Amino acid sequence: MLVTSKKMILNAQKGGYAVGAFNIENMEMAMAAIQAANDLHSPIILQTTPGTLKYADLSVYLANVKALAEQVEIPVAMHLDHGSSFELAMQALRTGYTSIMIDGSHEPFEQNAEVSRRVADACRPNNVPVEAELGKVGGKEDDLDGGSGNPYTVPSEAKEFVERTQVDYLAIAIGTSHGIYKGEPKLDFDRLAEIRQVVDIPLVLHGTSGVPDEQVRKAIAGGICKVNYATDLRIAYTKGVRETIKDEMVIDPKKYGTLGMKEVYDLVSEKIKVCGSDGKA
Repeated sequence: MLVTSKKMILNAQKGGYAVGAFNIENMEMAMAAIQAANDLHSPIILQTTPGTLKYADLSVYLANVKALAEQVEIPVAMHLDHGSSFELAMQALRTGYTSIMIDGSHEPFEQNAEVSRRVADACRPNNVPVEAELGKVGGKEDDLDGGSGNPYTVPSEAKEFVERTQVDYLAIAIGTSHGIYKGEPKLDFDRLAEIRQVVDIPLVLHGTSGVPDEQVRKAIAGGICKVNYATDLRIAYTKGVRETIKDEMVIDPKKYGTLGMKEVYDLVSEKIKVCGSDGKA
């Protein structure tokens, strides 16, 4: 069932768990992720970034996910991750994506609030929820550069931002990083608690690949309702492919695709359990 992400994330907020949001690059990753969620009776969000959409366009990814979602009974949402402009967000909305992120976090507060409000206003009549980001989740992934400077979300600004934009979810920066970590992640749980006190909409954690599971669980207990995974899935899929093509006689993409899917299936299954969404579909 292809649905919007709103009900599943509001249910997560009420239930004290999170929904895993998994970035996909191809049909195989989508197949593996949805199969894992279906086997665990978990809701799931699949995502594509602007970088991924340079590889194949919105309609191609949506068609794959929609076809797969129709084969299962769990709720599946298709989300634009880190939408880089109002125009791309509207293109995703028109194409049929059921969840939209607009990422104006690289802009000053006023510009970020303005573009986030415009996207939320445009998506609301279609009942498509909107995620925005305040603060900077560092690191690099694809053509996404998390930026530098003070990365953390300021609680008082988060309150004002949500009131002005009327977005449905807020991605916050509490010390995670996109891409592969250098060093040990240290999340600011006190800051998370302060934000949770002044913001009542669901909160989102980006840059979770490489963060120890116990820290993710603690963040969920502190109010995180959506957890994003991207780099870990790429590592998993590539691990399966590399293992298979060591044999130069292997020339069938189905063979290395199958092992890549197994690695993704195992990873997504593990992270669904970390999020606590298994059995919640």
